[in-house]
Amino acid sequence: MRREFLGLGFAALVFAGVAPHAQADTFPSKPFRFIVPFPAGGATDAAARAMQPQLEKLLGQTVVIENRAGAGAVIGLDVIAKSAPDGYTFGIGPAGALSVNPAMQVKMPFDVRKDLTPISGLCETPFILAASANYPANSLQEVIAQAKASPGKLTIGHGGNGTSMFYAALLFTTMADVKVGFVPYRGTVLVANDLIGGHIGLGIVDPPPSQAAILDGRIKGIAISSKHRARFFPKIPTFDEQGLKGYEVGGWFGLVGPAGIPPDTLAKLNAAIVTALKDPEVVQRIHDIGMEPQPMTPAEFGALIDREIDKITKVLAQAGDIPKDEPR
Repeated sequence: MRREFLGLGFAALVFAGVAPHAQADTFPSKPFRFIVPFPAGGATDAAARAMQPQLEKLLGQTVVIENRAGAGAVIGLDVIAKSAPDGYTFGIGPAGALSVNPAMQVKMPFDVRKDLTPISGLCETPFILAASANYPANSLQEVIAQAKASPGKLTIGHGGNGTSMFYAALLFTTMADVKVGFVPYRGTVLVANDLIGGHIGLGIVDPPPSQAAILDGRIKGIAISSKHRARFFPKIPTFDEQGLKGYEVGGWFGLVGPAGIPPDTLAKLNAAIVTALKDPEVVQRIHDIGMEPQPMTPAEFGALIDREIDKITKVLAQAGDIPKDEPR
């Protein structure tokens, strides 16, 4: 991944306002394209629209959101990767496309490390190992005991191969040393619906489609994937505190642009995004969809991507054969 913005040069641009390129004298001078690689109305789209007014205020230009959904965010990210590196096109990259896919060596029309510029983190949400209301287990250790007693009999629904939800399930079974079947779905909404209906026993879900059902008891929260208990699910214990020490998976999203954005332009764009993500109204709106804002410097976000790719690569090697069933 290109890292020309790292080091003292980037810091100087941020804090001293140095503008070595002519573009810096006029940037920004036209509307921005904010690519959201998911359909309108979803949680990620809501996070983008929560930021939009503040970004327009801070940048002094219109920010046009374009929903370019498909192929697990690959279509939208490809639009970003192939756009002009002038800072006017940026968008959301999910953990699945930016880290799980590269670790699984999934073929994509761009190279995450070479063709995209990290700009900032956006937000993060934990995942929940959930169970149907009548499932005969109420704790992680009970689920593990069932899986060990009947190897290969239990199944876990998840949001699709190559997604962070798939990785959350895989890390669980690898660390617990159990054999469990994986059932891919086309997103966690369908997983949550089948848990509510009792069509599957276990599933990996995220807060937006499952929060109400967990709170009213239609499904059970067995374990949460974050390092600490979630603000909105304080009664659900973590995987770590239930015996899987070091287990931590987050469904994070970040903002990326094409490779080659001038460092001074990148600094201005990052400053506006970080400021927007710290605005109290934006923070509240992101909290309302079950996520936590995650502002970062470009260097911090780039390092996160690299760490996640390396970590997932190691887990995949340990897990061996990876299931590739078609999603429901």
